[in-house]
Amino acid sequence: MILNALSTLLKFFIGAVAVGALLSAFDITAEEVLRDIGFTPEAILAFVREGIGWALPHFLLGALVLIPIWLVIFLLKPPGFRR
Repeated sequence: MILNALSTLLKFFIGAVAVGALLSAFDITAEEVLRDIGFTPEAILAFVREGIGWALPHFLLGALVLIPIWLVIFLLKPPGFRR
């Protein structure tokens, strides 16, 4: 499963580099594309920061509930029980 994910990431990386090189040959930059669709690199960074700022507290709260539940279930499993 990990190999499939890594293979997919590698293919995506190679494809992105190839498309980026092709667009660069036509003098098209990422900043131009973002500006044409109404974004700036600063706006995207702000959006990412806001997203992380929203998600991190929710993630931690969920982990505070789920980790003890998982631990109890893990400790109460009969020996030798495998899925």
